[in-house]
Amino acid sequence: MFVQATIWGINPFDQWGVELGKKIAGETQRILESRQGLAAMDASTRALIEATWAAEESP
Repeated sequence: MFVQATIWGINPFDQWGVELGKKIAGETQRILESRQGLAAMDASTRALIEATWAAEESP
């Protein structure tokens, strides 16, 4: 991973990316728990969340 990042000229230990991931994870968790705010997510994430909810509801 480090070699790829060096070749591509990016920092694999980028703290900004880590913080963004934490923010997105927090938003996703809030939506999963409250079942509100789904419209704020992209289509792929909405589909995954809806599939999760459907799986929770099935016996």
